[in-house]
Amino acid sequence: MSGQAPRLPIGGSAARGRPPPSPERPRSVTVLGATGSIGRSTMALLAERPKLYRVEALTARRNVAALAALARAHRAKLAVVADPGAYRGLVEALAGTGIEAAAGEAGLIEAALRPAEWVMAGIVGVAGLAPTLAALGRGAIVAIANKEPLVSAGPLVLETARRAGAVLLPVDSEHNAIFQALGGAAPDAVERLILTASGGPFRTWSLEAMGRATPEQAVAHPNWSMGAKISVDSATMMNKGLEIIEAERLFGVPEPRIEVIVHPQSIVHSLVAFTDGSLLAQLGAPDMRIPIAHALGWPSRLATAAPRLDLAAVGRLDFEPPSEHRFPALALARRALRRGGAAPTILNAANEVAVAAFLARRIGFLDIVRTVESVLESLEDAPTGSLEAVLACDLEARRLAEVRIGSGHPTGDR
Repeated sequence: MSGQAPRLPIGGSAARGRPPPSPERPRSVTVLGATGSIGRSTMALLAERPKLYRVEALTARRNVAALAALARAHRAKLAVVADPGAYRGLVEALAGTGIEAAAGEAGLIEAALRPAEWVMAGIVGVAGLAPTLAALGRGAIVAIANKEPLVSAGPLVLETARRAGAVLLPVDSEHNAIFQALGGAAPDAVERLILTASGGPFRTWSLEAMGRATPEQAVAHPNWSMGAKISVDSATMMNKGLEIIEAERLFGVPEPRIEVIVHPQSIVHSLVAFTDGSLLAQLGAPDMRIPIAHALGWPSRLATAAPRLDLAAVGRLDFEPPSEHRFPALALARRALRRGGAAPTILNAANEVAVAAFLARRIGFLDIVRTVESVLESLEDAPTGSLEAVLACDLEARRLAEVRIGSGHPTGDR
């Protein structure tokens, strides 16, 4: 890391001065994506400690019933549904509660701008970028669970956080593990970051078998309970490619020093190798409540009801190198990171479209990465220094991915 400081938490003395939540000073919280898998785990943790937290705002994509129930139970001040078509239903569901309702992108931004000290950024996809930037821009503690902001607009996200003195805490289990393992170590003491990967459901499948894989098989993750998109990313190992990009941006470690190792048990969540030969790891049950609680209680720790790890019962921990022949998404993500500029934005956008097409049974499993590679090779770099520029690049990559998929030739060959 040669002279570069770890980038978390961002904000210098302002970040270090943030007090932990307490009954005397409860922490105000906004959850962006409250009805998703990350959001549900976050809300469960909040429900266990009503004296430590008060809820400012909650958002969902279109699940009005679940959003309204959470808003009522936690006495939120604002509830936002991203789908404007669901707004009327939300208003009706909240009638008589005094809870404000809003909808659409403007509503998501309003939720992010509300004066909550701590914000969970849990909206899947690039739709979470604008509200994440809004929360960072006002100096909040932002627990980032969605990969897309750092992949699509990493420099913009980091600069926004620095300028506002915000705190950016990783909730993704791998990056949270690295954050914990670093433990405030001096930058020059860090040699490598090692991201662990379960290998997903197809770790031992042949390419021929993977070519016939169904969406149901792809979302059946062996260890984690996640949403469909993230589960497919795990099956292609694109999630690990995106995490390499995230790690480089969060911790300032050059891409060649970020490794991936397959660990089927998902017990070791990631490791940090130090220059003295030490290797520190964070271990735990595969339960997202653990990294969420770490960020929710930061700079203190919260007790959780997550399963305790019994190493004697586990018996063994296995590790193996990833097969880039079986999982070309890893090399593709590294290529995008080395290329820089708009390449990570293109990679992410094309992947979102290709995964959605696979889940809709429009393309085969192996066509996901083929589509992404074709789009990445076809589009030239574009400016990504502003939100508008990132979204324009994202839109163009999505358009081309749809063209590739619609033509029946994901690689672009005819």
